[in-house]
Amino acid sequence: MQPEFNFFGHWYPVSPVEDIDPQKPTAVTVLGLRLVIWKPKLSDYRVFLDKCPHRLAPLSEGRVDEKTGNLMCSYHGWEFDAQGICTRIPQAENPQLVTKNQKHLCAVSLPVREENDLLWVWLDANSPQLAKDTPLPLSPQVDASKGFVWSSYVRDLEYDWQTLVENVADPSHVPFTHHGVQGNREQASALSLEIIKSAVNLIEANYSGTFNTTITFEPPCRLEYTIRVGKEGKQLGLVTYCIPTYPGKSRIIAQFTRNFATNLNRIIPRWWSHIKIRNQVLDGDMILLHQQERFLQERQLQESWKTAYQLPTSADRLIIEFRNWFDKYSQGKVPWDKVGIQVPQNSTLTINENRQELLDRYKQHTQNCSSCRKALKNSQRLQVFLVAYFAIVISIIATLSDTFRIKFGLPLMLSGLLSLTVFAWLKFWLIPQFIFQDYLHPEKD
Repeated sequence: MQPEFNFFGHWYPVSPVEDIDPQKPTAVTVLGLRLVIWKPKLSDYRVFLDKCPHRLAPLSEGRVDEKTGNLMCSYHGWEFDAQGICTRIPQAENPQLVTKNQKHLCAVSLPVREENDLLWVWLDANSPQLAKDTPLPLSPQVDASKGFVWSSYVRDLEYDWQTLVENVADPSHVPFTHHGVQGNREQASALSLEIIKSAVNLIEANYSGTFNTTITFEPPCRLEYTIRVGKEGKQLGLVTYCIPTYPGKSRIIAQFTRNFATNLNRIIPRWWSHIKIRNQVLDGDMILLHQQERFLQERQLQESWKTAYQLPTSADRLIIEFRNWFDKYSQGKVPWDKVGIQVPQNSTLTINENRQELLDRYKQHTQNCSSCRKALKNSQRLQVFLVAYFAIVISIIATLSDTFRIKFGLPLMLSGLLSLTVFAWLKFWLIPQFIFQDYLHPEKD
């Protein structure tokens, strides 16, 4: 009998650290568990289950108390320290009520680590020693001592974890799905992919083409590309962490690494690469994968993926290997039932036809990304300034005497028109990049 893969006995990244607001609690979901990230006044980040032990109100709606630095529930004001111990119940008639019952009044605190610019959580609160002894699934490419630089990206997706893993493990879709963004359909060619290793805790594959590439899948979440550029040791990396959140939903945390042209990371703003490339890549996948997943579920009511899919080329070998791994070690399902989420048998998720919901960049990315949030906020503020400037310019021109109007009127008017032009660019191009952009494959010439 094959060992069952324990999804809960592993470390998961929950967010790039730079995207977490240390001033307020942040809600996040991993494997159906609602969690809250928060930072005590004199300590590192903590992650609790997002439930107050009093009446199960979400602690993510709470606040970090200014005086104590503890996490306060906004429902009745219960407070918890960095270890989850209840330190205050405002309604307690006797202070000893808190000290005598602390064991039963605690918030559930999970093991946490901070490494490679990511915040990591261990989902089993009852195995802290195992968490301590288990190494993080870190990438050797996220290592400044080896000359690498990197940037991060996070987005919530409208398809399941298994679909996300399957998609990232499939390099042959890039020239078509991401034509004009990261690929070119006219240059697509056969891709000879070879499985190098396959075990319960690691799958590795190689393929050669323009560049020699190794793909590494370390279940349940690290899926990494190591791309060797030329013979001078130059290397590009795509390090993704595929996070199961809910049935039919997932989160991707990606780190883009390289050990050459390192100054580009300082020159190009993080938010610019997000709106110009990263969001477009995920937009290109979203509609296809959301519907593909539902179609596969329908077929699997009567048959296996092995007959529902037609996988005749070597480019599909890693998909086959992952699906076999999933069947062999996890019976082809994520253990949602272990967190109380019942996925009915013989049923499928419905297709969402609302493209604005499926491609909602603000909800899926911008609100979770500190760089994009700040850029959007600054753009909106600049809009207000530009409108105000134009109104002031028109008012000044109207009040000028004929002599001064002849001398200063034209330059002022030109500056006012320039402000309107920038305003229009912000309103109709830049700001929508943070909120919603439809992605129509037939229009990608």
